[in-house]
Amino acid sequence: MKKIYFLCTGNSCRSQLAEGLAKSILDSKEWEVRSAGIEAHGLNPRAVQIMAEIGIDISQNKSEVIDLAFLNSSDVVITLCGDALDNCPVIPKSVQHIHWGLEDPAKATGTEEEVMNMFRKTRNEIEKRIKHL
Repeated sequence: MKKIYFLCTGNSCRSQLAEGLAKSILDSKEWEVRSAGIEAHGLNPRAVQIMAEIGIDISQNKSEVIDLAFLNSSDVVITLCGDALDNCPVIPKSVQHIHWGLEDPAKATGTEEEVMNMFRKTRNEIEKRIKHL
């Protein structure tokens, strides 16, 4: 079974969206999907909400820090922000590393609708990229 690891700063939003989407898109018999962060900031409630809009429940996900054993045994590691790219532990040369520099929707400002639209935009971009892996 192949392993894919999505990494961002706090494992609260982008990497959680990616984990939920990858689990719904990729074949679970072929892929083990996990996410983590440099730190664990807790699951962002807006991330849970926008995933529920498309029928994916991530409400029971846990915000976790990087597991070095899983990182080192992964087939693919995808960093979703510059902080994870810059501060991630060294990714072994045997692991395919892909960087998706996505804006953090948790830092969006404006009306509630504008903020939620930023979350949706990020979710949709991640979904498109996972489908093209």
